[in-house]
Amino acid sequence: MGLPSLFVLAVGLSMDAFAVSICKGLAMKRITVKKACIVGLWFGGFQALMPLIGYLLGSQFEKYITSIDHWIAFLLLCFIGLSMIKESLSKEEEKTNDSLDAKTMLLLAVATSIDALAVGITFAFLQVDIIPAVSFIGITTFILSAVGVRVGNLFGTKYKAKAERAGGIILIFIGVKILLEHLGIWG
Repeated sequence: MGLPSLFVLAVGLSMDAFAVSICKGLAMKRITVKKACIVGLWFGGFQALMPLIGYLLGSQFEKYITSIDHWIAFLLLCFIGLSMIKESLSKEEEKTNDSLDAKTMLLLAVATSIDALAVGITFAFLQVDIIPAVSFIGITTFILSAVGVRVGNLFGTKYKAKAERAGGIILIFIGVKILLEHLGIWG
């Protein structure tokens, strides 16, 4: 996986965290760099940790499913992408909460990084160099989450659904690209 593909993947994965960061920023009366960094560290840390865990799990099963790994990557990324798009189209209102306590942030960080766990499994099948990949994903998510706090504080939830939808579309495109590359149709 090249740097451009990894960048697009990192941005797509970080859209859930970005959307939740917008909600955090919306709920905060006054934001500080410290608060934005706390949100960024929670989300960026878990977006890096979860694909690493997925990679380690996927590496254990790689030899059994190498012949269908491209299909697994395609299906997982499409499923995650479609779930993100569905969530972005939901009219259900999310409660806003400005709390940055460990319990709240842990739950949000895990919830927004479950898709990264599945991506980590696909990394094992694609034999991605995991440390640079998870570092890049974590840093990208950190930056976008910190920015999301500020965006939410300035603009509210106006762009939340669009960010989630864009992230879902990006993940689907990456899944299709992986499948087409393996089938010899792309690249």
